[in-house]
Amino acid sequence: MKRHILTAVCLALTALLASCRCAPGREGPPNSLAVLGAFRPEVSLLEKMLTGARVQEIEGITFMSGRLGDRPIVVVWTGVGKVNAAMTTTLLIEHFKPARVIFTGIAGAVDPNLEPGDIVIAKRTAHHDMGTLWPEGIEHGGVRSRLTGEDNPVFFPADPNLLAAADCAARKTVFDPITLQSGQRPPRIVTGTVVTGDSFVASKEKCKELEEKLGADAVEMEGAAVAQVCYQRDIGCIVIRSMSDKADESAVMDKQIFYAMAARNSASLVAGIIDCLGP
Repeated sequence: MKRHILTAVCLALTALLASCRCAPGREGPPNSLAVLGAFRPEVSLLEKMLTGARVQEIEGITFMSGRLGDRPIVVVWTGVGKVNAAMTTTLLIEHFKPARVIFTGIAGAVDPNLEPGDIVIAKRTAHHDMGTLWPEGIEHGGVRSRLTGEDNPVFFPADPNLLAAADCAARKTVFDPITLQSGQRPPRIVTGTVVTGDSFVASKEKCKELEEKLGADAVEMEGAAVAQVCYQRDIGCIVIRSMSDKADESAVMDKQIFYAMAARNSASLVAGIIDCLGP
């Protein structure tokens, strides 16, 4: 009898622990959205737009949840690089379970027609440093998903609903003008390809390679890592990048000059996307 009672107690404790692990709040609403950015100033602009903001720290990373309009939002700063981005995205998905994910921030322009302040809406993203490195160069390829056992694609496609909302927002959002030697002009908003690697690109030669091999319009250090995690978890994702430089030999200096303006325009477009998504 005592053995049966002990077994029943153990089963009850197991059920209780399981319910604690799945505590209320882990399941996000069906229209919930998460916004991530690599640099603190990029996400702080969006945090200031939230109503009913609530801060939660998980594994030392601060997540701010609230509402933007009628939509529940979680905003988080990932830090720079693919590992930081993938780790933060995984924590976000596990604890908040967003329906869709937006990654926002700055990037270097690979397309020579783009200037600092212009924005690329990524219809697809790719790792430019993943694949097999042959003597003649890299052969791009995707690694096998640990969740499904299937090979990931080279390019991760944007979520169609987010892509449509981004197109809507690009037409109705008011952006900060770009100040160039020739004067001021509004930013150009293009839909294209964003590529990701763990190096800050400041080389015209590398830009030419990325454009020729991957059709890249912009290069950065986090987007494809976020897109890959979302792809493997079947969560809609889009990457939005505002150009802070031209990814050439002047990139480090240009980034300091144009960063604040580029971050504001990126945040404005994200807010417009959320508005265009509706309730």
